[in-house]
Amino acid sequence: MSTDPEAVLLACVPQRRRRPFYGIRPAGRRERVPASLASDPAVRSVTVGPRPGKEAVDPLLAEHPGARLIVHGEDADLAAVLVRLLRAGALGTEVAYLPVSGRSAAAAGWGFPVRPAAAAALARTGTARPEPLVRDDNGGVLAGRGEIRDLYGEAYCDATRVFHGRVPALVVEAGPGGVRVRGGRGVTATTGRAIQIGSTGSTPVRDGEPYPRPVKRWAWYQHTEPWHPVLPAA
Repeated sequence: MSTDPEAVLLACVPQRRRRPFYGIRPAGRRERVPASLASDPAVRSVTVGPRPGKEAVDPLLAEHPGARLIVHGEDADLAAVLVRLLRAGALGTEVAYLPVSGRSAAAAGWGFPVRPAAAAALARTGTARPEPLVRDDNGGVLAGRGEIRDLYGEAYCDATRVFHGRVPALVVEAGPGGVRVRGGRGVTATTGRAIQIGSTGSTPVRDGEPYPRPVKRWAWYQHTEPWHPVLPAA
């Protein structure tokens, strides 16, 4: 009889010490693995820490081929796991998400529940389906929200000119429709397959993580292959 788990839970949340008199913060309850998953013999829980990379994710893919991955962490942690699936040629892997923030842009964009009990139930019993993977031209994946502030230049989403000149911010969101540009001052809202940005130089922020340096050109676009998130029924 096989002892391989049906799902592997990647615990990306750093362990926090409980305060002796005040207990766990309300937000801290999201940072604990839900009891229904912790006690499930078909789920193997592995602590990988924030922004898991090749050393953490790739051995699990090799050890448990076909297992569903449950990412418990922030949007940037989900994006880090998707980068590894992309580079390992494993985008067919089913991915569930337990966000630790009720304001998760990835949860809002894709429809993942933010309440721990609902997210845990969906992670175990939900059905995965192919959805567009939004990546960039510098090796990253956008799980939820990308932002570039204080832009001077021009951008196109497919054939639509999104802005021209100076704008205070450009916000791009990933979701079932692909690349979604949020409207704002000087910015035209639209959805498409790709957005290409040219500027005098600004720093993109991907799922809350700033890119290491300013760039003059940037693109977010749909990858040729989908990923397989576990989502509520459409």
